[in-house]
Amino acid sequence: MLFFEGSEKKLEIVMRPKSDSLRALGHKYWQKMVTKARADILCSMSNDQCDAYLLSESSLFVWDNRFLMLTCGTTTLVDAAAHFIHDRGQQNLDFVSYQRKNEYLPHRQRTTVNDDLKKFRTLLDIKAHQLGYLDTHHHFLFHYAHPDYRPPSHDITAELLMYHISEQAANKLLHPRSIESIREFLALDKLLDGFILDDYLFEPFGYSVNLLKGDDYATIHITPQQCSSYVSFETSLDLSGKYRFIVDELLKKLRPRAWDCIGFNTKPQVPEQRDYLLLGECQLPLECGYQVDFNYFLDGHQTPLTIREL
Repeated sequence: MLFFEGSEKKLEIVMRPKSDSLRALGHKYWQKMVTKARADILCSMSNDQCDAYLLSESSLFVWDNRFLMLTCGTTTLVDAAAHFIHDRGQQNLDFVSYQRKNEYLPHRQRTTVNDDLKKFRTLLDIKAHQLGYLDTHHHFLFHYAHPDYRPPSHDITAELLMYHISEQAANKLLHPRSIESIREFLALDKLLDGFILDDYLFEPFGYSVNLLKGDDYATIHITPQQCSSYVSFETSLDLSGKYRFIVDELLKKLRPRAWDCIGFNTKPQVPEQRDYLLLGECQLPLECGYQVDFNYFLDGHQTPLTIREL
């Protein structure tokens, strides 16, 4: 049985005002960063605001004053974070966040969550939280903010993380006729109209796509194997407003048995469905101004979740 850990680790770093442009660092710099995480750059695209790299394990987006890096599998994203912080200097950082979800097979990972936290705390005055119960879906969030940092009002991140997609959807993604057939199945031209895209079809299974439109981004990563099927969608679009239809369409197409919604300064809205219930939810206000919302959907009764400080 072919297994792959699809859930991502996620790093986002915002630079202090008047810092040097991150885009100016160039491809070789980011290739070294990606190598530190035990991944590779497969291809890239750019527009006037952002450089987007598709990785052997997920994605990297680089703007002038910030970057976002996602890696899956058994990657060591914490090592890439340590390299960047040592190289650019703590004094040049405005905000750092690191997310890691509980894995299907955590014993196969090269580091534990506690290992990652210990390393981060040698670098920064990190605060860490667990969102959710230990015995079901939960996420770890580490964060650091400069005392002067406040996120812009338009600074939004929305994540839709889907688990155990339907057999019909999995079959379309396990044995696609072509990369174009996956784009058609997902209806990317309708979901994200006006975005340019860069995608990759992995062998024997898997699909990733990066999308850009101005300063906005989106990315989708698919692990279709039945034993560990997982699909992630992340974007800077507000999924609680005019773009909430994206959530509706992805859930209808993929029909996951469970999903998580995570929002920074937004709360992604999901359709009311008879087959799904909100199992739990929690909110975490960060001192710098972000409001983090975590919602977990599954068959079952609504239950409050907890936040635990580490």
